[in-house]
Amino acid sequence: MLFSQLFTTALLGAATVSAKYIVPGARWRDTNGDLVNAHAGGVTVDKNGTFWWFGEYKVQGQEEGGGVSVYSSEDLATWTHHGFALEPIEGHPYIDPTAIIQRPKVVYSEALEQYHMWWHADNSTYGLLLQGLATSKTIGGPYTFVNATSPLGNWSQDFGIFTDYKDGRSYSLYSNGDRKEGRDVYLTSFNEDITDLDEVVHRFDKYDLEAPTIIQTEKSYYALMSHKTGYRPNNVVAFRADSLAGPWSQPFIVSPLNTRTYNSQSGFSMRIKGTKKTTYLYMGDQWDSNSLWESRYIWLPMEIDDRKKTLDVVWYDVYDLNVQTGEYKGIQGKTYYGKDAVVAGNAFKQEANFASGGVIVTGIYGNDSSVTFEGIEGTGKPQWVSFYYQNTDDMGFGDQPGGTPDRIGGTWQLRRISSVVVNNDTSIVHTLFQRDTHKGIILSTPLQLTLEKGRKNSITVRGLWNGFDYKGADLDRIVVYPPEK
Repeated sequence: MLFSQLFTTALLGAATVSAKYIVPGARWRDTNGDLVNAHAGGVTVDKNGTFWWFGEYKVQGQEEGGGVSVYSSEDLATWTHHGFALEPIEGHPYIDPTAIIQRPKVVYSEALEQYHMWWHADNSTYGLLLQGLATSKTIGGPYTFVNATSPLGNWSQDFGIFTDYKDGRSYSLYSNGDRKEGRDVYLTSFNEDITDLDEVVHRFDKYDLEAPTIIQTEKSYYALMSHKTGYRPNNVVAFRADSLAGPWSQPFIVSPLNTRTYNSQSGFSMRIKGTKKTTYLYMGDQWDSNSLWESRYIWLPMEIDDRKKTLDVVWYDVYDLNVQTGEYKGIQGKTYYGKDAVVAGNAFKQEANFASGGVIVTGIYGNDSSVTFEGIEGTGKPQWVSFYYQNTDDMGFGDQPGGTPDRIGGTWQLRRISSVVVNNDTSIVHTLFQRDTHKGIILSTPLQLTLEKGRKNSITVRGLWNGFDYKGADLDRIVVYPPEK
């Protein structure tokens, strides 16, 4: 097997596997306890079976130009930070701190025996639309800038890489901008050295999509792409084909309609071939335009049926992935319903035929209004708790803050924020971010809480200031999961 195949296929030997869970949408922390900061990136596997995650480094108050950070892991759940793989250079025309360094991906060039990092390279006005290249002899870097070029004389915006695990050939995926003349996505082959592009293999014409990635099965190729809604989530679509040259199918939605792909955008996908099962992972970003640096990651299994020609991104609050066997399983938790909770202040229980028991708790506005779930069983150890909610901020105020994207002149607030207190201990207040949902759609967001051992715990939720008011989202239920092993 060619080593470059490992870019999309994890073939693992004796790597140590921990039992740490994957929790989509949580605050993921590295082994130092810091937030994992690797947005819109990709994962590469080295010769030893170690995963290396490269992504955009973002800091508070700075949207672009932060460089590329790198992390390593043996299990896709426990990540060690190695600093910058590509560090910004003051005054550099393409990797200056004010430049655009987006969607980095790394692939191994066997011909040159070095690692190649590619990304969308641009200036702050998106006037260049180039692809950048940097190289390193070691996978963790540091990477040295080589050049930034237009692919076959074309424009290039959102960027991805796909490596065919059957023949080891690598391909560039890129949208060609938002201008009227663009709005396509290109699938273009790299040369043998992976230093330049050879030819366009397929062009997805005028679908006006971005954030492309391809996942490969034994029989099919599936290309996933996002609609162009900026940092607002949307319903990601997929195309299917027997060969990369096509013909490709019509696009189809990959998650339940109006979940907006669980409030995420596509960006990368990974094939994990284990000793017992092959698992396909969707690796998306849950953007927060109010604080991009704290945007979360949505990594979920994809269920693919080549006979039916379908692909579904499947939601789990918490799941355990064994990268050696390729098996994963959702963790079972205990549910506590809003219809049974205690409300105070302006909070009240309202009829909702889409909610658990036909009831949802709303009116959680400010510190004086609350909902309390009682009789919760705890273990005395940190446990993940998923808060199932509805946030109807897409129903609103036109061009006013917090208005609706579904209305002319509207905006999108993207989130409400609630405070969470365990056992009335107000010395420890947890912050719960609740992203926008479509009306009538219930999604979940996690927090890790420490509950006392026994069945006498309480969890109280109140509203917090979210940039335009003190509203917390409507609550349907919470699910409390057992601690990690």
